Amino acid sequence: MPGTFSLPASRTEVVLEEIRRGILTRELLPGQPLVEAELAQRLGVSKTPVREALKVLSNSGLVTFSPYKGASVRVVDADLARAVYDVRLVLEPEAVRRAVDRHDATLFEDAGDALKEASAAITARDQATLSLVNRRFHRALYCGCGNPLLVDILDDLKDRAALISVVGWDNNPSWRKEWTEHKAILSAAKKGDADTAAELLRAHISEFLARILGAIGD
Repeated sequence: MPGTFSLPASRTEVVLEEIRRGILTRELLPGQPLVEAELAQRLGVSKTPVREALKVLSNSGLVTFSPYKGASVRVVDADLARAVYDVRLVLEPEAVRRAVDRHDATLFEDAGDALKEASAAITARDQATLSLVNRRFHRALYCGCGNPLLVDILDDLKDRAALISVVGWDNNPSWRKEWTEHKAILSAAKKGDADTAAELLRAHISEFLARILGAIGD
């Protein structure tokens, strides 16, 4: 997180992205207190956009609030990982199946772009960029499912899933394996094979959850 930066129209959005990136790069560690005054000084803004950003990040699952300690970076445990990935296992493969069944290859163009960016991030060992691109890839697969509510539900899990992924990568940087799995999923989607795309995605999510639970101590 840089000390200062040029602010566009929305200070809150800029602060939000800076704190999110800090959490996903592990610059802000799990359990670390997020003091409004300190963050405001560090980012060169007033406390108001910091306060608003922390509220948004609390809703998205990256930040927790305690009556006595205030805001802090969320700590990932087995219960959180199971809860998030259980919902993903139920909903995401079905959303992808529906997107593929629409037989519109243009729906997956952004997934292809994200896959290319992920390869570059892996080579650079840029975990923060990889986390953000990974989110883009998955969303690009399911956002064309035709059900806005389903998309919203999965979008609400994005930050939690990204945080859990970072924890998993800290213990087992399985980036290349996941990239290969993503490539196979996208290939099936582009071919219009909805069943294969959905099953490959289900296996991908399930295997990653197993690795995470093993890493954090189920």
